Amino acid sequence: MSDQGSVLAGGNQQIINEPSSRSMVFKRLKRNKAAMLGGFLIIFFILVALIGPLLTVHDPTKVDFGTRLLPPSSDFWLGTDHNGRDIFTRLVHGTSITLYIGFLSVAVGLIIGVPLGVISGYYGKIIDSVIMRCIDVLLAFPGILLAIALVSVLGGSITNVIIAVGIFSVPGFARIVRGSTMAVRKLEYVDAIRALGASDLRIITLHILPNIVSPIIVQATIRIAIAILIASGLSFLGLGAQPPTPEWGAMLSQGRSYMFDHPHVALYPGLAIVFAVLAFNLFGDGLRDAFDPQSKE
Repeated sequence: MSDQGSVLAGGNQQIINEPSSRSMVFKRLKRNKAAMLGGFLIIFFILVALIGPLLTVHDPTKVDFGTRLLPPSSDFWLGTDHNGRDIFTRLVHGTSITLYIGFLSVAVGLIIGVPLGVISGYYGKIIDSVIMRCIDVLLAFPGILLAIALVSVLGGSITNVIIAVGIFSVPGFARIVRGSTMAVRKLEYVDAIRALGASDLRIITLHILPNIVSPIIVQATIRIAIAILIASGLSFLGLGAQPPTPEWGAMLSQGRSYMFDHPHVALYPGLAIVFAVLAFNLFGDGLRDAFDPQSKE
């Protein structure tokens, strides 16, 4: 019994040493200035989404043609759009919409992709073949075209954008989780636990998933950036958030007609999208390097 206990203890060493491992990851992350910049930007956007709407004084959807296309001023910090609405107020209110789409669509991809990847990598054989062929079908379509096709069928709305971008995110999660599961499944301690009579569900939930959290977190962070970009693109094409919703992609689309005479109408929504995507990309790359320092090499 003591031999069995030592086998399990050795196999779970990665989980037992998790606090010290987290400490090393955080230290490596702190040394990455780009990742820290991305992290601070993410925190800034989250704070804006949570408390920003409470601090604005203008109505983000109220039309006032008497103040249309005004340049930035003390009354309208970023100017007004073609309907006289304050761009700053609309950007602040749009932050929560953009983050909501990004986080929730990635959550959809996680909920579907992670179980598929684990099942495929753990059981292999015919199950692996069937699941991976379905994933290959989704990967055969370029991401934005797949999202456009799904939204065109479902109809233009924020909910349908979340569903479309979530389905687009499934293959990425499934493939990464499958590879990580296959690597952990081959470890000796998993064979020892199985020999002791542990069920497949117990092995997956207690011994495989905790050891593949790192690539899932990194993938989720980077996928949020991709989700924001695709969701903004769909709204720019008129397939996402519908007027007068202050979504950044929709604002950019409405401002493109005034780019030369009134560039501020399109400039600020575009910059908001750029900084949001950049923040999650920088932080995701930093997390990847912190979890796996050899990935740089």
